[in-house]
Amino acid sequence: MAAAVKPGRELPAPRRLLDLTLAFGKAGVFGFGGGPAFIPLIEREVLERGWLSREGFLDALAFGNALPGPITTKLAGYVGHRVAGWPGAVCALLGLTVPSILAMIGLAALYLRFQDAAVVERFLAGLRPVVIALLVLVVIGFAPSAISAGGKGYARAWRAALAVIAFVLAATLQVHPAILIVAGGVSGLVLARRE
Repeated sequence: MAAAVKPGRELPAPRRLLDLTLAFGKAGVFGFGGGPAFIPLIEREVLERGWLSREGFLDALAFGNALPGPITTKLAGYVGHRVAGWPGAVCALLGLTVPSILAMIGLAALYLRFQDAAVVERFLAGLRPVVIALLVLVVIGFAPSAISAGGKGYARAWRAALAVIAFVLAATLQVHPAILIVAGGVSGLVLARRE
């Protein structure tokens, strides 16, 4: 994985743990939708604080997607551990998940009580397009780096083709994401030799 810009190790340990809790807590509070909708929020916190470079974040995102489980918790654990070891991983995970858990319990109770209200239906109708826009933003933001990172000409062409093929297989044949991820990694091993 790409190296961190400034992992924050110059700060005292309690300050690093507090920063991790607050940064991931902010993502936990303001993140709406599924895990991928959180990615822009986490990216902003991580890059602004200099915990990872943009390429390092993209590497963590790619590697995290190759593992089972929610991407947001994997990113929180990875960044937290990188910045402050195991205590950092715990603080980042708690910061990310506790606000969501508390909000989910509260909102679920409200939703069950008012789910048929027109105002709730209108709110959700407006929320869905915003979540989609955030997902598209992630794709637009990372596509150039994912396709052109460390290569020219041939490398860019096979990476772009791989992205298109993966999209088509997922969209038309509903190929499982895990199969596409493994196939992408294997393709990288084979095709990168020609660079």
